[in-house]
Amino acid sequence: MSGTLIGGIAGVVLAIVALVFGFWGFLLVLVLAALGAVIGAVVSGRLDVRAVVEAARGRRSA
Repeated sequence: MSGTLIGGIAGVVLAIVALVFGFWGFLLVLVLAALGAVIGAVVSGRLDVRAVVEAARGRRSA
């Protein structure tokens, strides 16, 4: 699946959620989806939490 198709499907799903559950339901789904994406990236090894924390603190990592 291409990124365009996945983005389109995600947009349709979020639009339906916004219509059914209103703004706060939409916001909750958006936050939980982002949290799930971050957790998935950490588990798969694509995101190094230590590097993110050090970057947030202003430290450089090599």
